[in-house]
Amino acid sequence: MRERRTAQETRRAREFEAFVAGAGGRLLHAATLLTAESAADNPRARRLLTRSLARTYACWDRLRGEDPYDRAREQLATRFAHDAWHEYARRLYDALPLDRLLPPGRVPGLRRGPAPRSPGPRPAAGGALARLTPQERLVLVLRLYEGVAEEQAAALLGLPADRVRTLCDRATTTLLRPPRAQASAAPRAKAAAS
Repeated sequence: MRERRTAQETRRAREFEAFVAGAGGRLLHAATLLTAESAADNPRARRLLTRSLARTYACWDRLRGEDPYDRAREQLATRFAHDAWHEYARRLYDALPLDRLLPPGRVPGLRRGPAPRSPGPRPAAGGALARLTPQERLVLVLRLYEGVAEEQAAALLGLPADRVRTLCDRATTTLLRPPRAQASAAPRAKAAAS
């Protein structure tokens, strides 16, 4: 009995290693696009991919003919949306003036005395996708990079198909339109030439 279980776990590990060797690069690139980091320096994308692959490995035996790449992509999208929501909520909570609204003993996490040192500001994300919101990046990567159908992306994200279409159109327009600093300088130069 023990030998059979060991053989099954070894086979499972080999199958998963082969899957990661084949699909890991594409999934890492998708994670890098989602986090809007540069390809050379992408720690958030690597953490996101590691957590997604861990969840995929945990349900590896239950796939039963299902495409493991689809499952890993679903986990990647779900983890990214979850992390983006929690980052938004953390920033919103940090912006609240709780120290002025409640006495210090009633505010969770508020201490008297010097504030604890923070690790510093997070480096700004680079690349063209950094101008998009996390939801727009997610929809754009799913629809254009991964080639997921609109209805499938809507079902995965829990949004109506019309909303997915709108987000994809808005993200595409944002990427195709130059940033405001360049856009405002271009018409002036054209007007002076006329």
